[in-house]
Amino acid sequence: MGPRLMAQTVTGPLGAEGRYWDALVLGHLELPRCVGCGRWHWPAVWRCGDCGAWEHEWQPRRLAGEVFAWTRTWHPFAGAEGLEKPFVTVLVTLSDAPIRLIGVVEGEAVDLRIGAGVIGRIDRTRFGDAAIPAIRWSLAS
Repeated sequence: MGPRLMAQTVTGPLGAEGRYWDALVLGHLELPRCVGCGRWHWPAVWRCGDCGAWEHEWQPRRLAGEVFAWTRTWHPFAGAEGLEKPFVTVLVTLSDAPIRLIGVVEGEAVDLRIGAGVIGRIDRTRFGDAAIPAIRWSLAS
């Protein structure tokens, strides 16, 4: 399985995680699971480090989970010019796979805490001249 191209977002080969970006462009989340031993891999890999298998099955996953860590950013930096300051970034442990994904919190993060339930959606973020897919998290009700 060779690298994939992601239309509309990035030009050129993307490596093992190409399918992840392709899925986000289409509006959903897919993550790789080893066919040999069932281990989830993120970041994506070409070969499983546990069993040595080369084949991974990309499975749809829900954008839902719990906050593992978070930080509030007050200062601008390259690539984040399109985000209003301050903004909150969260690292989320997914509910249905032992994977953690990062994204920006939408709206006020007043009640944000470690362990809080969150629901995600896929949006776009400006990065230079490109509009790349990005995960936005909101506190679950």
